[in-house]
Amino acid sequence: MNETIINNKIMAETCVIIPTYNNQKTLQRVIDGVLNQTDNIIIVNDGSTDETFDNLKKYPQLTQIHFAENKGKGVALREGFKKAKQLNFKFAITIDSDGQHFPDDIPLFLQALEEENRDVLLIGSRNMNQDGVPKKSSFGNKFSNFWFWFETGIKLDDTQSGYRLYPLNSIPKKFFTRKFEFEIEVIVRTAWKGVPVKNIPINILYDPNERVSHFRPFQDFSRISVLNTLLVIITLFYIKPRDFFRKLLKKKFKDFVREDILASSDSNMKKASSIALGVFIGIAPFWGFQTILSISLAVLFKLNKALAFVFSNISFPPMIPIIIFSSLKIGSFFVGSTKPLRFDNSITLDVVKSNLSQYLVGSFVLATVAAIVFGVGSYLLLSLTKKSKK
Repeated sequence: MNETIINNKIMAETCVIIPTYNNQKTLQRVIDGVLNQTDNIIIVNDGSTDETFDNLKKYPQLTQIHFAENKGKGVALREGFKKAKQLNFKFAITIDSDGQHFPDDIPLFLQALEEENRDVLLIGSRNMNQDGVPKKSSFGNKFSNFWFWFETGIKLDDTQSGYRLYPLNSIPKKFFTRKFEFEIEVIVRTAWKGVPVKNIPINILYDPNERVSHFRPFQDFSRISVLNTLLVIITLFYIKPRDFFRKLLKKKFKDFVREDILASSDSNMKKASSIALGVFIGIAPFWGFQTILSISLAVLFKLNKALAFVFSNISFPPMIPIIIFSSLKIGSFFVGSTKPLRFDNSITLDVVKSNLSQYLVGSFVLATVAAIVFGVGSYLLLSLTKKSKK
């Protein structure tokens, strides 16, 4: 048994959830191992068709949840979390029932939680290079690690381990996945809430004679791919802009100019490209989506998000009539115009609608030219500013 000394309060606030499905060979060993650490155990029998139900009769003192049919690991964990909160636990450690995890590592999670002294989601980090680890597991883990980093900005060595500690009151209340992909959704969305997600090293045992994997390579990998696609879209169009605005709102304009323009470590070319992108998005006919597009594309092309956002606001209210008139005027050279244009109150939304193709062509041409002018001009200006400083 691990001799790490743990605060009794933390132990009392933490339970261990064991989801299981047709793991009769290893389930009893896992339960007995966990009992050496704590009596706060919740077992979720996910519709097992082997001897699991009969074996669990040996543990009437433990909280048990039984499904009539298999619903998926995600549903099993969600029901386990729900029961844990009903029993007033604040933290839940999940351990797989296939025997690959060592219950003796439970104190490592509790010790790490005590050291953090805050809500944190901990994931056991396995040595994926040791003997017996299937190559497909190692590849899948690297694949998952990359997308988790892209979606959250957090680099981890292991994002697929089922040996975890969850802060029950800080994870999302509702989820939309039910199978293996749930374990990806929960850590990404918890990280989006600002909760730290960290790895701690654990031991691992891969015994091909005992271990039963219910992961279906094609079906489950497809579900995971669909989930990651959705999470990436949310990251680009909501999470990144949200985090950017939160950061920008804390700055004064003078600080923004000093830090994001003059003192930024970005090259002059990157700054100029960011300005050009912002101007293009601001003038092009993306009304209502300029902010999201400018920040998302800046993230995608690794440009300066702050500069792209600021210059996308070139279409602020006083400039809108000028931009629309110029777009219609330029478009008339390519599409033709039904009547002469004048810069006055006759430039209305109805005029744009009735000359839509003319406006669209003209706005994209204007946006391109303006982006080039602003990009080249800002690059020259930044270069001169740099020389004058020297």
